[in-house]
Amino acid sequence: MKSNNSYQDYTLPNWKHFITGEKGRYSTRPQIIESWTRCRQASVNPYGNTAHRKLDEAQMQAMLLEKQELIKVAKPFMRNLYQFVQGSGFVVALSDERGYIMEMFGDEDTLKNPMTHNFFHGASWGEEEGTNAIGTALVIKEPLQVSGAEHYCQKHHCLTCSAAPIFDHHGEVLGILDMSGASYTSHLHTLGMVVAAAEAIAAQLVIQRKNKELAQANKRLTNIFNAMSDGVVMVDQGGVITQLNPAAKEILNIREDELLGMSIDKLFGSKNAVTRHMLTSKEPYEDVEFMVDTKKSRFHCLASGEPLLDDEGRVVGGVIILRPIKQIQNLVNRFSGYHATLQFRDIIGESVAIIEAIRVASLAATTSSTILLQGESGTGKEIFAQAIHNKSEQRKGPFVAMNCGVIPRELIGSELFGYAEGAFTGAKKGGKPGKFEFASGGTIFLDEIGDMPLEQQIALLRVLQEKKITRIGSDKVIPVNTRIICATNKNLRQEVEKGAFRQDLYYRLNVIAVNIPPLRDRVQDIPLLFRYFLDKIGKEQGCKYEVEPGVIECLEQFTWPGNVRELQNVVERAVSFTESGIITTMHLPLDVAVSCNIAGGIKGLSQDDRRYLGRAQRKKRIEDAECQQILLFLAKHGGNVSEVARDLGVSRNTLYRKMRLYAIEN
Repeated sequence: MKSNNSYQDYTLPNWKHFITGEKGRYSTRPQIIESWTRCRQASVNPYGNTAHRKLDEAQMQAMLLEKQELIKVAKPFMRNLYQFVQGSGFVVALSDERGYIMEMFGDEDTLKNPMTHNFFHGASWGEEEGTNAIGTALVIKEPLQVSGAEHYCQKHHCLTCSAAPIFDHHGEVLGILDMSGASYTSHLHTLGMVVAAAEAIAAQLVIQRKNKELAQANKRLTNIFNAMSDGVVMVDQGGVITQLNPAAKEILNIREDELLGMSIDKLFGSKNAVTRHMLTSKEPYEDVEFMVDTKKSRFHCLASGEPLLDDEGRVVGGVIILRPIKQIQNLVNRFSGYHATLQFRDIIGESVAIIEAIRVASLAATTSSTILLQGESGTGKEIFAQAIHNKSEQRKGPFVAMNCGVIPRELIGSELFGYAEGAFTGAKKGGKPGKFEFASGGTIFLDEIGDMPLEQQIALLRVLQEKKITRIGSDKVIPVNTRIICATNKNLRQEVEKGAFRQDLYYRLNVIAVNIPPLRDRVQDIPLLFRYFLDKIGKEQGCKYEVEPGVIECLEQFTWPGNVRELQNVVERAVSFTESGIITTMHLPLDVAVSCNIAGGIKGLSQDDRRYLGRAQRKKRIEDAECQQILLFLAKHGGNVSEVARDLGVSRNTLYRKMRLYAIEN
């Protein structure tokens, strides 16, 4: 370093010319001239001698808290740097990205020394204090040494300052490392030392960040590893168990201290071959069934394995995933059936009534509106619902059907909306989602909506309005995006008038109504349906059935109270009774036969009919005929039991007993 006696500041004349406004060419570095220009434009007083601005205590503490990681990393490097200049009046300082000093090392007289008295915690060394190494380095984002008269303010001409930015991994300035001392001690090596220290600090910050990211990633992986419901077993290249998660311990039902260090040969027995093959061939395997007996229990699961390779492609171990069969079965049971398979083309019929119903339903399918399917039992309302779903925007989502008429009224709420854990006695641990949650993103089909209890009608109305549900026993609101299709065999308007159905819900559901005609109103479709069901059974059985003349005519004369479903049952019954592969009128139920006068009821069974029935079936056939006969006479006499008993030639008590026997409700 140069001595005080020999030091001469060659920049001073240039500084004087610039300050006085003399024009001309300056031999000073461009970075310095540009900084001087910025200071002049900012009205910085080159002759000012006031102390530097500083942060108040609260601002200082906030800065130290925010920059604690940078300070902690930088301090050892600053200490090493200071050891080279200790006792020479030099100061090693660390500022933030605004130029405020956060940490510094200096001699005991630093604050008293006229040269360094502006170096203190919280002092501002931004370029608003005039050209200086810290402030100008912040502006140009490059290392810089500013000596003597290169400082814009005369009060700093006694200093030489070397500063280098500290960058983060995004290239943004975190702070400035600076070393400042007497101007006559200026040396370019000083800047080199500062730059090296700043780069070392930045590198250490990157290492710390990487270590922190690795630690966080390891923590996340560990949490996932421990929280997985599937069992995970880690093995080394020799097939020895090195690690396993809690689910694996539970599945294997063996203590962890026994499992660690155990060979897969001992654990899996004869089933270890696939894992051994994976470790030698690097080939993974998937869903291999394992059923292994241990001393304590048997575990039955599907196992999948994946080899672990190093950078050179050598096997260093493997991961085995265990999924209990019971868990898989539960998932299958839980989600099975939640899809629609039927399309509009699966609806059989050419009558005007059914074609119109299909047209309306097909148009409704392309909308997002709620649809109400109206029709008698057995007309095929669910077929229409599935067809609508498969033509709608929700076709890729689930199709969840629920019959409101067969579920006990106290359970409808939990079935529809689910329940939270502990909601009621017998509630499953962890609770259970309801049909609306399962159907989210798809369609929910509520059959027999007219049988829904009033209290659940209110809840359903709320779902229609808000598109949200709340599980029973929970206050958590769950949004659901579900298309609703309802069906009923009742006249909902009449139910509203009777007070059995909410009027506001009726209008919400009845946005688009599709009326599905009964079979008696589409007689021309009966032959098509009969042949369709007969051919379907024939394909399943691998045979072909013939039909005698007169069967179709007889079917067309029947009123079909059970509609298409009843017709399908009649076909199945006829196929079951024929021995020759030919369907005759003798194979039809008596109530169908009565409609076309080929049988005479309870008293009128012909000898041929009795012979056909056979000994083993005669009793049941007579009972079926008797039941159908009672139903026919009840319908004929409008439910008048006395008149029915008189026509049948039995007493009222006998008739009542037979009605109870056949579960006939009048």
